[in-house]
Amino acid sequence: MSNGQIFAEVLIEILKSEGVKYIFGHPGEQILPVYEALRESDIEHVLMRHEQGAAHAADAYARISGKFGVCIASAGPGALNLTMGVATAYKDSVPMLVITGDVPTNLKGCNVFQEVDIIKVLEPITIKSFSIKTPEDGILKLNEAIESLKIGKTGPVHLNIPNDVLGYEVDSSVVNEISLPQPNDSEVQNKDLDSAIKLLKKARKPLIIAGAGIFWSKATNKLLSFANKNKIPVSTTYHARGLFPDDNPLFLGMIGVRGTEASRLAGEKADVIIALGSRLSERTMAHVGKCSIIQVNLDGKVLKGDVNIEADVGTFLDGIMDLDLTGYSDWVEDLGKYSKYHEIETEYMDIPIKPQRAIKEILDAAKDSIVADDAGSHTTWITLLQKIKEPGTFIFSGGFGPMGYALPAAVGASLAKPQKSVVVVVGDGGFQMTSQELATIKQLKLPVTICLVNNSALGIIKQWQKMNYGKTYQVELENPDFIKLAESYGIGATRLNSPGEVYPAVKQAINLRKPYLIEVVVDPKEEIPLPSKY
Repeated sequence: MSNGQIFAEVLIEILKSEGVKYIFGHPGEQILPVYEALRESDIEHVLMRHEQGAAHAADAYARISGKFGVCIASAGPGALNLTMGVATAYKDSVPMLVITGDVPTNLKGCNVFQEVDIIKVLEPITIKSFSIKTPEDGILKLNEAIESLKIGKTGPVHLNIPNDVLGYEVDSSVVNEISLPQPNDSEVQNKDLDSAIKLLKKARKPLIIAGAGIFWSKATNKLLSFANKNKIPVSTTYHARGLFPDDNPLFLGMIGVRGTEASRLAGEKADVIIALGSRLSERTMAHVGKCSIIQVNLDGKVLKGDVNIEADVGTFLDGIMDLDLTGYSDWVEDLGKYSKYHEIETEYMDIPIKPQRAIKEILDAAKDSIVADDAGSHTTWITLLQKIKEPGTFIFSGGFGPMGYALPAAVGASLAKPQKSVVVVVGDGGFQMTSQELATIKQLKLPVTICLVNNSALGIIKQWQKMNYGKTYQVELENPDFIKLAESYGIGATRLNSPGEVYPAVKQAINLRKPYLIEVVVDPKEEIPLPSKY
């Protein structure tokens, strides 16, 4: 870094040195110095058509790549538009750097054009939210943010930088004294490790509940080694699907509200549960009986077990890897008698096609692709029907569940793994939340196939209304012509409604390696099966 550099340029240089390849955003007046620095940089800015899309794309890039994502926006409306995506990343503990421009320092607090206290807005949905006062303070806070994203609890970190500060020249003598954070490889010491080991040695029916924290810890192989060595069955949370091989005899499927028969029974009968990288939400614990719980999580706020270990799950697994636990063969054999998959009838020949038949054909065709799932009734069918072979091939928003996640998420996922095709599964309601990102997908020529499941309604809300009130209100959708809409963006499209048509169409679209939209008109009267807790 040399004399004469402004803070915006130094900021981009630091991100480049951290290996950042893409920044997702939308320009605006107060963030323009960053855009000028990006213009001269090797980092590629991805122009999303809405700031919500920028946050979702950065989120998906992180989920697929295992690195932190970066999104930027201007002050006021731009920054506020990010909040949906930031909250989504926060609820799912996705590492993401969020940078917002702000009005100049001398105007802050004067209620000027587009001014809003974005710090107070984002504080509840970020790990940290920094208000930058000087370039040197900004560099320190940026390095602290990067350290937070690489070490410790994962989630979004926010920097809010006034326009004038972005343009200030940086004191190079101060900058040269600042070192970038280094990964912390030291072992986490925890006084409760011995207690956990004692519980494990006494267990006769242990169960591992694997959460998404295992992915961020890069500890999937450690989990596999520990479980295989000690013959302990494994269930995954909704967020951790794909972390454990589904063809492993120890795998029981997903646990919780939509859990499999094998996982449900394991949760009810287990005497010790080892919860790794999971916050043990109310949905995960729906069928867990009375037992002792060892919970390992970097976020101390979520710990609620009998033995709580605030630590990285990979470090914890290192600490217990040498244990030789035996005597569980009868337990594993007993659980092996129950299904680790959901038995769902899909061989319907009705026209329009039943949604479960449509989803089955989509998933079969997309088995070698990344699937980006949106929120809606179709998600239930995906949860019940999909078999995930490996981590990083299925993304969705679990903890927050916003409609409109999947389409912009496909942008980040595709850039994270350009050799893979991405298949979006989205309902007609969710699609219209972020359909403008068709322009981004087309501009970048991404190999994204959009499977739009159209039941002309907000299906899951319609079902809840009927169940709770006996009538429906404001859930029927008068949709546009989705084929013409896609074609207006220069994207090829087709409409289907019959069994057997969907699989070959999706397969053919994937093979095109370019944007394509398939509208699947499904039976609007078909309802999703309710979870067993109801």
